[in-house]
Amino acid sequence: MIHLTQTPASQQDYPINSIEDIALLHSSRGMAELKESLGSDYCLRAAGRLLALKRGTVLLTTGFFVAGHAETDGPPGTLSVALALVQLGFHPVIVTDHICEGLFEPEGITVLYAEINADTAWYRQLLEQLRPVCLISIERCGKNINNDYANMRGISISAQTAHIDTLFELASQKHILTIGIGDGGNEIGMGNVKDAIAQKLSLTPCAVTVDELIIATTSNWGAYALVACLDQLQEQRVLPSYEEIAAYIRRIVSLGCVDGVTKKPVPSVDGFPQEVEKEILSLLREAAGHLRSQHCK
Repeated sequence: MIHLTQTPASQQDYPINSIEDIALLHSSRGMAELKESLGSDYCLRAAGRLLALKRGTVLLTTGFFVAGHAETDGPPGTLSVALALVQLGFHPVIVTDHICEGLFEPEGITVLYAEINADTAWYRQLLEQLRPVCLISIERCGKNINNDYANMRGISISAQTAHIDTLFELASQKHILTIGIGDGGNEIGMGNVKDAIAQKLSLTPCAVTVDELIIATTSNWGAYALVACLDQLQEQRVLPSYEEIAAYIRRIVSLGCVDGVTKKPVPSVDGFPQEVEKEILSLLREAAGHLRSQHCK
């Protein structure tokens, strides 16, 4: 068990045994019920496989259509992973929809925009040109078992969603490492546990699989958990501070991003206020430091 000295009073009785447990705090969508399907230390496993790769290009995707805008869950987590990858010697490139224009360029990250009607040939050419060593999806809708792209309410968003999950299907054929991070069941990677989702959750699950799946209460927290594991394994501080994340969320809201639950342009994520984001980042930072010190012994 990870012994945290700064655990908030609201979580003092919660058994935090791992970084995965921190990312699943406050869960109300049934994600914790899927944890047993993934085995132990899945965040750490994904981080280890990523660090074992030859340094090269990593393609990341995010951007979930909500009421005409991108939601605030996804971009902050994607940025945190991208900046960590830069520090670790990789070259991150984000592939997303035009609803995310301007979210990442000021942070110095390369962005490519996929058209809604881009076909398989376009994605195949992209893979051939960039030759990525890994693909990472963070809160990105993937086609479900009915071959549709749908939100948590079951409403189709296919007309507003570029088929970026095609990259992951092509990458699997080329044996390129793929990592998916999700919080509901309709995101790229949730095909790994589609049977469990169909049995335990009232949702039509995504059909797209990945090599390593990370689940979390919000996908941002899953991304931060991955970075915390990179932090631990590399013995290098790459996890962003709460202040950095809060400032970024405020900026993307000013550009039109909305909370995915309330659909309002406010600096919250899936209905969770900034105080909860601070709690999760603080716990992850402490856990990463604790595990790093153990690793060094």
